[in-house]
Amino acid sequence: MPDLSWRHHALIQALLSRGPLIEDDFHAIFSGVTGKNPGAHQQQFNDYLLKINKELSYVHLELRGCRNQYDGKVYYGVVNNVSDEQSKLGTKYTVPQLAFYKGIIEAIVQDVTAQGSISDIDALNIRLENQVLTGTSHSQGIPPNVPAAFKNFSISQKEKTLDELVQDQWLSSTPDGKIRLGVRSFLDLRSWFHNNDVPSCDVCNEAGVKAELCRNEGCMVRIHLYCLKKKFSQRRVERVCPGCGTQWQNASITDAIEEEDEPSRPSQRQPPPPAAATRKRLRSCKTEDGENGGPSSSQTSVPVSTDFRRITRNSARLGDDTFICTPIFHPNIPDNIRNMVFR
Repeated sequence: MPDLSWRHHALIQALLSRGPLIEDDFHAIFSGVTGKNPGAHQQQFNDYLLKINKELSYVHLELRGCRNQYDGKVYYGVVNNVSDEQSKLGTKYTVPQLAFYKGIIEAIVQDVTAQGSISDIDALNIRLENQVLTGTSHSQGIPPNVPAAFKNFSISQKEKTLDELVQDQWLSSTPDGKIRLGVRSFLDLRSWFHNNDVPSCDVCNEAGVKAELCRNEGCMVRIHLYCLKKKFSQRRVERVCPGCGTQWQNASITDAIEEEDEPSRPSQRQPPPPAAATRKRLRSCKTEDGENGGPSSSQTSVPVSTDFRRITRNSARLGDDTFICTPIFHPNIPDNIRNMVFR
């Protein structure tokens, strides 16, 4: 198998040194190191990722993409695919901190309203004793032995841990005091979501941590907001629940779809053509629209495959696959690319 070139190394090191990157930033780095736009060279972009993942699989890592369920944007990151005693040595978090993180994740995904968040007060009140693994002694009626570190984990330690988890993008916070999942959690915990029966979106089959619910209380269907927009954006599609047929009414979805249905307006970056030149272009507009996807197609919007579902080795415990990676500079990376990757 051929070795990875410095271009492959630059993509990997950008994700390791800067953490998960939003799609536009990752595409910009790809364009910088290859000279190719991922939108116009989608196959080459996919081939790069495939080759990188073949090499990363030897160390149980994977370059993966996911959607942030709160804003619908695509992110890329490098994740760990295995959970064992060796991988636990790579985390900077202590055992009580990991138990605290696990308690927060469980509280968020168990929310029946699918809001995808809990208050910071509820997060601080999570009891680490509930995260003690039940063993044979507990099954025989003997209470589990709670470690002293769990009992002594103070509120100030929880606050400090929350700040660290938010800074490292495992969690995120809102101005109104809500704690939500971070983009790294969406990247790393896909297998955990499925293994713990977190209800999935009826459209994309990914975990519906932040989703819209059917109005019918007896129906369990939930759909991500961005999946709803895509599903109901077509005029001929009836806006009903795919599970029970109940009319799906949501103000945010209705507003979003109506905005998409409005005639496209000239981009602010490009002023409208002069009136004299407009008539000359009328005859060629239909031909250009047919070839370029219509007048509303934007050059800044890069199409990307949204099917990021992959079957990987399941995590035995939540939080055990947290790891720290120090980037190793490839000697052949040009200085201008190095500055862009490691800024």
